[in-house]
Amino acid sequence: MRQQRKTFQAIEVGDGGDGRWAAHARALWQDLEGLLTAEGRTSEGAERVRALFRAHMPELVPVLERLAGQLDRPGPEAFLTHAALRPFSPACTQIGRNGTLLRNYDFPPDQCEGTIVSSRFLRPVIGMQDMLWGLLDGMNDAGLAVSLTWGGRSVYGRGFAILIVVRYLLETGDTVDEAVGRLRALPVAVPQNLTLVDPAKAVTVFVGPDMSPTLAPDACAANHQHLPVTDEQERAMRTRERLRAVRAAGADVAAMLKPPLYRPVDEQGSRTLYTACYRPVEGRVTYYWPGEFWRQSFGDFTSGSRTVVLGQAG
Repeated sequence: MRQQRKTFQAIEVGDGGDGRWAAHARALWQDLEGLLTAEGRTSEGAERVRALFRAHMPELVPVLERLAGQLDRPGPEAFLTHAALRPFSPACTQIGRNGTLLRNYDFPPDQCEGTIVSSRFLRPVIGMQDMLWGLLDGMNDAGLAVSLTWGGRSVYGRGFAILIVVRYLLETGDTVDEAVGRLRALPVAVPQNLTLVDPAKAVTVFVGPDMSPTLAPDACAANHQHLPVTDEQERAMRTRERLRAVRAAGADVAAMLKPPLYRPVDEQGSRTLYTACYRPVEGRVTYYWPGEFWRQSFGDFTSGSRTVVLGQAG
């Protein structure tokens, strides 16, 4: 199996106003600005997405303005709304059970930021950041954790990238029920599955531009929603196989580090990049790779970096 190294880093950015977030973001800007849609580069398109953000995420408007003001680059505010980004489709597996949120994130290594961020934009949040301040998964100080997978359908509409939705839910919600209630009012650009966990409840919700948020049968998700999976989809994604496997294994880290849940590189260059195990009621998360782990928590967050070897299934 072909192996590849990837470096993950952990940083603290506080409320985003002291320059730490800006220094990190400026270093990434050149590689990311191309993900802004053509519409988002026009003055009319930029104003439209800013208005969408103000209407649906008003609590985060001061944070958006603070971050955009520091970036000192063309068009940062439109980018940071995450309402004018090209769609992406990570192939992941996740489960929420007994206060634990466990997930594998599968994507091409060179397209994943790989930054664990501790922030206090509106409240303490720790998560795996992508697209400058969006989150692939994370938890807050109230004991709520959220993670995403792609919904498996090639549909696109006006709305937010799911990364900023995860950020918004964690910044503003205390419980699963509160977060799901907020989710019902948010337009989402691409079909996605969100798994949410708090001390009392775990659910998965299917969302997309062509559907109302819909509760899944249980708190598990791979890369399909309510529609049947075609044989071609299954050959490419093994989504049904992974969903069966995670349901059978439960919230078991060891199972996540072995096939079929741990995925070696596929034809598109996607592979399992990390396993995250959130225990939000305890305020801690552990990121796993075969033979290695990295713990972080609200009480003991450690900045630094780790270079890991990908492609070594347990």
